[in-house]
Amino acid sequence: MNIKSRFSKFAIITGMVLGLSATSIMAAPANNEHEHGHGEMELRLNDGSKWAVDAPLSRAMNNIGSAMHKDLDAIHSGKLPKEKYSVLATKINNEVNYMVENCNLEPEADAQLHLIIAELMEGASAMESKANARDGAVKVMGAIESYATYFDDPNFKPIKH
Repeated sequence: MNIKSRFSKFAIITGMVLGLSATSIMAAPANNEHEHGHGEMELRLNDGSKWAVDAPLSRAMNNIGSAMHKDLDAIHSGKLPKEKYSVLATKINNEVNYMVENCNLEPEADAQLHLIIAELMEGASAMESKANARDGAVKVMGAIESYATYFDDPNFKPIKH
């Protein structure tokens, strides 16, 4: 995928996440009795249950988890070569693109997913920069942990570290 296309997808997803945050902030005063935070979008469960997933989401998140798991020890020890972070970032970006193009979740679950996607993309971007590559990997690991916490994916194997 070329850079222009990847940038376009990043801009679209970022815009959606920011739009969701702005909508939440603007709606907060009109809905005081149901306010759950400080006007910001936060990951939450679906009335105490995890959100349902579809096959494309499960596939993409399992692929991201597997890719990160393979290099987990090297990431933790600080021994993963900088070029490997870039390879991981490309994998993450490709899987995020697949999610965006193929997932068909209910609107509330989709809004929650976009918070995780934003974290994945921020992490991948930092991994590509090489200066903050390890910090980016940590951010991606946080997104993976959030996915395991908030989404009901029986195929997902959480990364233990």
